[in-house]
Amino acid sequence: MDITQSQIWTQRYTDYLNQQESRPARIVYQRDRARVIHSASFRRLQAKTQIFGLSESDFYRTRLTHSMEVAQIGSGLVEQLITVGTEGVAQEAEYIKWLPSVYLIEAICLAHDLGHPPYGHGGEVALNYMMRHYGGFEGNAQTLRIMAKLGEYTPENGLDLSRRTTLGVMKYPALYNEVINTNEDYQMQLLEPEVSDFRTLQMNRWNPPKSLYSEEKTVFDWVLQPFSDSDRALFTQLSHCEGACHNRTKYKALDTTIMELADDIAYGIHDFEDAVAMKMVSRELWQAEVMDDPVFQQYAPWGDEMTERLFCGSSRARKHAISKMVGIMVESIYMDENHEFEHPLLRYQAKLAEDKAAVLELLKAFVFKNVITIPEVKGMEYKGQLIVLELFKSLRANPSTLLPRSSYQKYQAAESEQAQQRVISDYIAGMTNTYASRLYAKLFTPTQGSVFDVL
Repeated sequence: MDITQSQIWTQRYTDYLNQQESRPARIVYQRDRARVIHSASFRRLQAKTQIFGLSESDFYRTRLTHSMEVAQIGSGLVEQLITVGTEGVAQEAEYIKWLPSVYLIEAICLAHDLGHPPYGHGGEVALNYMMRHYGGFEGNAQTLRIMAKLGEYTPENGLDLSRRTTLGVMKYPALYNEVINTNEDYQMQLLEPEVSDFRTLQMNRWNPPKSLYSEEKTVFDWVLQPFSDSDRALFTQLSHCEGACHNRTKYKALDTTIMELADDIAYGIHDFEDAVAMKMVSRELWQAEVMDDPVFQQYAPWGDEMTERLFCGSSRARKHAISKMVGIMVESIYMDENHEFEHPLLRYQAKLAEDKAAVLELLKAFVFKNVITIPEVKGMEYKGQLIVLELFKSLRANPSTLLPRSSYQKYQAAESEQAQQRVISDYIAGMTNTYASRLYAKLFTPTQGSVFDVL
């Protein structure tokens, strides 16, 4: 990659607007990572749900520790791709020069969950319901909004990260309104009147489409500017979804494929570790639904010794097993090519070997069935949804008295009703679980709350 090509991707949006030259990759990507780490949105992830409630134990993962693990796995995947493409081969693989640096992939991985609201997916659905007529809410879209608008590093351009870092975080390159316009059932739902009692609301009908907000369209267009018209059209193309679901994009950029693999490994293996430590899954269940599953039997990347380590009661042995499982997945990565794309950042795609990918999907399904969707976890998620819904309803009705002064100034300056509602959405989305629950108690519990409370 020549200097000119490199500096297209190190350009920041502020550089673009001011027609300033971008700086070298080594400096830019290191500072991208630093801006993410030092942002308020990143720190708030320490008090946002990963799976288990924050009051369960100090041991279990939060969004912050999850993001750190994704970053560590992501850098490991890049190192493995370098090894695969350089060692024992006559000529260095062409993709090597397009691989992200450690600084870059860590910046992308650390930033990937910045937009997640309090109470995880439950909070996301609740905010999408309240914003359904005002541009919607979606966690990945909120991540881009923080990077491009809300982050504190610049007055108007958010964290102002480089073009390539921003591209890497964009998991679903399509705009919210364009996605919902392809879903006739959802369009009919939007005509329904708002429920008066949120406890009667069928939450699962309001899952948001995987997308970006129209408010960030100019940044979205800037990120895709270096690609050809045909690459942009294919990259943003929606695939048809069968059943009651939203269409979504099919393709992701090279860096995004690495970040998503790291995210999936952390979800399927590290989150499983929390479930074992919490004794939410038994050895018998693991044996029946993973080890004895036909898919696992076909590929069997590890044997019964892993089960023994996981469930022997020793945290040291369990950690050793988890580390071994992660290593097996990381070492199976390879680089594929999608020749429908011209640009290397879209053409190259990181993938896991077929056997390891199948086992990882099995692990993810096991965690989803036996941890994510069990009544004990879903019940806490539902409680969080009600908190978000009630807070939003009250803030919408009384913005001048309930919004913080800084947020109310933005509300007053907003040029449309949608922009006003987005201010409320941004305020709630930025809350931690702890902040949201304390504010709820302060407003709605008669025996709690004081003018001196520090939320």
